[in-house]
Amino acid sequence: MELIAYIQNYDWGKLGKDSEVAQLIVANNPAYEIDENKPYAELWMGDHPCGPSIVKSTGQQLDKVLKDKLTYLFKVLSIRKSLSIQVHPNKKEAEQLHKNCPALYDANHKPELVIALTPFTALCGFRPNCEIYEFCKILPPLKRFLGGDKSIECLNTKTPGAVQPIYATLMTADEDDVAELIKCITTKYMPVLATYRLDELFTTINQDFPNDVGVLSLFFLNVIHLKPGESLYLGPNEIHAYLNGDCVECMACSDNVIRAGLTPKYKDVERLLESLNYAGQLGEYKIFKPKRLDANAQLFAPPVKDFAVVHIQINDNDPYTLKLPQSSGILLVLKGKRLLSSPGHSQLVIKRGSIIYLTTQMMRSIELTSPSSTDSDDTFIAYIATKNCF
Repeated sequence: MELIAYIQNYDWGKLGKDSEVAQLIVANNPAYEIDENKPYAELWMGDHPCGPSIVKSTGQQLDKVLKDKLTYLFKVLSIRKSLSIQVHPNKKEAEQLHKNCPALYDANHKPELVIALTPFTALCGFRPNCEIYEFCKILPPLKRFLGGDKSIECLNTKTPGAVQPIYATLMTADEDDVAELIKCITTKYMPVLATYRLDELFTTINQDFPNDVGVLSLFFLNVIHLKPGESLYLGPNEIHAYLNGDCVECMACSDNVIRAGLTPKYKDVERLLESLNYAGQLGEYKIFKPKRLDANAQLFAPPVKDFAVVHIQINDNDPYTLKLPQSSGILLVLKGKRLLSSPGHSQLVIKRGSIIYLTTQMMRSIELTSPSSTDSDDTFIAYIATKNCF
C-alpha cells in the first residue's frame, strides 16, 4: 500500500528545494509544485490525527484504513534554524498534563530516535558538572548572573543533578537581564567561545532568536555533531534541541512537547524544569549504536516497545531478502530503485520518495531485487519504521 506523507511547513524548515523533505515530496509526486520561499520542515508518515498519511490509490486517510493504531510516528526533518529547547514527558506525566491541559498536551509519552541524513547538530542532555563549572569560570558575567562563586560551587562536585538550581536560575531570569548578558558575551567573549568552537553556533542561534534565554543553554547542554548514519536516542525527560541538518526521526505516536526557549510558541518553563532529568553526561555517550542484522541491514532498537528503525543499504544488484518480526511497518526509500516482492502480494517498483505500508505478512519476507531497466542504481538505501518486537 503506497502512501503520501503529510507535510508540515513549520517556520524552522529549510526553504524550497534546499529541503530534503521537499525533494522527497516531489520524488513521491512529480506533479507537486515546490514554493522556493516556503519552509518544508517535516514529512509525517503514520496515522497520527494531526497529520495522517494518505493511501495513494484511494485518497483515504491511513488512520481510517488501519484496524489497529500504529504505536509509532515516522518522520523526515529538514532543519534550517533551531527547534525549541524542549523535553518530552514520561507516560505518567503525559497523562497528567493531558488531564490538566488537553489543548496543549496529549496523553502519550514521546521517546524518539533521530538518524542523521546529512551533518546534523543538536543539543542533548546536560553537560557534566565540571564542563558547566568551567564555562562559569571563563565567562565571569555568566557566573555573576547565576549568583557568583557560592552559587556555582555545587557544580565543582560529581553530585548527580547538581545543575538543577543553577539551570532554574537561568531559565526563570528576567528577560532584560538575559539580553544584557548575551550582549556582554557577544561584545567581549567571542574569542573565548571560539576556543570551544561555540562562537559560530552562539552567533547563529542568537540571530535566529535574538536575546532568547535558550541561547545560553549552549553552556549547559551537550553540543552533538552527528555524521550521516549516526543516531541519538532521546528518552523521556531528556532536554534537547535540534539545531540544523536533515534526519530521519521515529518516535512513539505522540506530539507531546514541553518548550522553554528558542521558539515563538507557548513556553511552559515551570513544567519543563519539573520534568527534566538533570543528570550530566559526556556528549559522546549520547550516540546511539545500531545492531547489525546482516550485511545489508542494521537495527536501531531503543529501550521502548513503541518503535524501532531498520536501515537498509544494498550496494550491489544481488537479490536481497529481509525477514522481520511480526508487526507492520512503513518503508521509506531514500536512494535507488528496486522491485519489492512478498509472498501473496503483487510486485511493486519502489524508488526514491516511495513510502510503503508493509503489512505484518509482508514484513515476514521482504524481497528486494534489481529491476531489469538500465536506469537502476546499484546503491539502494531505505528505512523501515516498525513496532519494537526485537
